[in-house]
Amino acid sequence: MTVQRLDNVAVVVDDLDAAIAFFAELGLEVEGRTVIEGPWAGRVVGLDDLRSEIAMMRTPDGHGRLELTVYHAPATVVPEPREPPSNTLGLHRVMFAVDDVADVVERLRPHGGELIGELVRYEDAYLLCYLRGPAGIVVALAEELPAEGAADR
Repeated sequence: MTVQRLDNVAVVVDDLDAAIAFFAELGLEVEGRTVIEGPWAGRVVGLDDLRSEIAMMRTPDGHGRLELTVYHAPATVVPEPREPPSNTLGLHRVMFAVDDVADVVERLRPHGGELIGELVRYEDAYLLCYLRGPAGIVVALAEELPAEGAADR
């Protein structure tokens, strides 16, 4: 076997504190925060004179991690368009399973969360939505619906 686990997903943001607040409201916990700089770091990511700050956030179950990164040097590159549509090539979104999608969406609005489309029901299995968070990050939320007849058991 080659892969032991998915360790983390990294997302570049322009305001680390705002991104931390957004994902903390979603239920993630800050695992650590540090400055990353020096020749070794630049060699890893292919950037000269690298200076960045990261915050590692952990999901409540302890299995998933999201690395939030802000680059102080070199300057962050802004994609065009700034908020690309859902069918853009590359990393598309990060999905989280939640207990109550509607409640989470409302709690994320003050932190910049904006629905991209609508909250929809997928068959009788899930309530789903996509929303944009800090730096245009697309976050998908999924609420698993109880199985039909489960309340009768």
